[in-house]
Amino acid sequence: MLGVVYGDIGTSPLYAFRTALLHFSADGIEAWEVLGILSLIIWSLILTVTVKYVIIIMRADNKGEGGILALMTLAQRQIQGGRARAAVAMIGIAGACLFFGDGIITPAISVLSAIEGLKVVSPTFEHAVLPISVAILIGLFVVQFRGTRLIGAMFGPVCVVWFSVIGLLGLVEMVQTPAVLAALSPHYAVNFAIRYHLAAFIAMGSVVLAVTGAEALYADMGHFGRRPIRMAWNFFVLPALALNYLGQGALMLRDPAALENPFYLLAPEWLRLPLVFLAAAATVIASQSMISGAYTIGRQCVQLGFLPRLSVKHTSETEEGQIYMPQINALLLVGVVILVLSFRNSDSLAAAYGIAVTGTFICTTILAVIVFRRQFGWSTPLVAAVFLPLMLLDLTFFIANVLKIPEGGYVPLILGSGLFLMMTTWQRGRQLLFARFRQDSLPLKSYIARLPQSRTVRVPGIAVFMTGQADYVPAALLHNLKHNKVLHERVFFVTVLNQDEPLVPQELRREVSELAPGIHRVLIRYGFSESPNIPRELESLSEFGVAFEPMQASYFLGREQLVAAVVPKMSRWRQYLYGAMSRNAVPATEFFRIPSDRVVELGVRVAI
Repeated sequence: MLGVVYGDIGTSPLYAFRTALLHFSADGIEAWEVLGILSLIIWSLILTVTVKYVIIIMRADNKGEGGILALMTLAQRQIQGGRARAAVAMIGIAGACLFFGDGIITPAISVLSAIEGLKVVSPTFEHAVLPISVAILIGLFVVQFRGTRLIGAMFGPVCVVWFSVIGLLGLVEMVQTPAVLAALSPHYAVNFAIRYHLAAFIAMGSVVLAVTGAEALYADMGHFGRRPIRMAWNFFVLPALALNYLGQGALMLRDPAALENPFYLLAPEWLRLPLVFLAAAATVIASQSMISGAYTIGRQCVQLGFLPRLSVKHTSETEEGQIYMPQINALLLVGVVILVLSFRNSDSLAAAYGIAVTGTFICTTILAVIVFRRQFGWSTPLVAAVFLPLMLLDLTFFIANVLKIPEGGYVPLILGSGLFLMMTTWQRGRQLLFARFRQDSLPLKSYIARLPQSRTVRVPGIAVFMTGQADYVPAALLHNLKHNKVLHERVFFVTVLNQDEPLVPQELRREVSELAPGIHRVLIRYGFSESPNIPRELESLSEFGVAFEPMQASYFLGREQLVAAVVPKMSRWRQYLYGAMSRNAVPATEFFRIPSDRVVELGVRVAI
């Protein structure tokens, strides 16, 4: 649990404190500046992570699951109006897009900051930092297809050692300079802000680096549970982080020249090279956690209809959540390598880091306001008293990072904006597509009622028609009748319904109704954290007294060919983008795990 949940925030001492102090290093660092930055970091950890996420946000779980999309679905349930629900969806999509932007930067800055410790060990290693970092990152992404079982076995022990070591190093230094404990008073943070005004505001853009990864506490709640995450944070992770930051501050009070790298200089010389290896292992774990999180969010986006079908490979026979998504993995790898080669050091990357994280903070707070007010019944004054200060803190972090856009903050914004356009285009395109299907198709009840009077020839076998509109005749069936003039003796109309909950109980998974002799409608429900398997579900229909012989079944799928309508309802560039995404989507046979040798595809022209 420690590595998955706290890998990102646990490696922030490598760069957060130093990056914040660099803003004030031109004319030397004074003691009150060190104490002010330390106070800002520690109170940010307390307010953002402990109060906001651990105490408050983690109360809002979607049947045990957390994360921005789970919170979005909770908020949508409390809203009736179509426009309001769409606005909530936009907030959730924005948060998910920013999460992906964060997912590209986290591995880059974490691994780079760890390997830069080699320069502290010996200046001769300076030119080796970049190639070693790139090699580690490439290796990490290349082995993803094998799953996280092997590297996961290292997560717990390595992170226990990591937090123990960094806490102990900080404690040793803090004992030598106990005056640093004054930073625990918020007075120094307030005094720092008053004396520096705008400069203090700019520093907040680096202070937020200490709380990156806070969203992981909430996102991973479904895997580990609320209580273990809270216990680990309050009694192990937070004390270790606070001790290390205080130790770095104590070192700066004693020796301002330690600004070169206060984290590694905390360690005695003989321990620095082993500490580099330990830090590298910890940052690999932090990167792995973010990569796994990107897979999870990616699958949720597909299931919720925000992205086209993507390939999902299960890397464990026993754990449903252990998945590998090759398209997302490839994009992350390319993005991470480009970032490392472009920015070349962690100080430069720190300018790009933060805006995605703080944007997600804001999205989470807005959605939480809706959930706590409407679902939990909190009064308006209570909601305002709790969330207004937290929102002001989030906005302070966000605006402070906006100032870093010219220095590199544009990277996650470009990535997030591109993904936002893709997701909203796909969602809009699917809405128009289904509306066109309903307009051009026949109501299923009317067709079934007229079937006995028709002269349709019934032939032996089983036909399975996949349709997204359960109440309308699938276009594939109409085309099959038009060209082949036959209907199978047994017909299944199968509709997959994606629910706004993580997991659907088995007793609610399937719903079967007989529309006519030999003709059944099957509704199969999946949560946004599940992967569909249609043949397996159809074989399970024996529980309802409906026999299904897999070797006699043929699956009929419609392949849509999109054309522009006389009066297009999407702009031309969005039509092109939607068409490109549709053409590159994973085939339905692979996504639904349908045997490819039993599939019949019929082309359908659709004007939108």
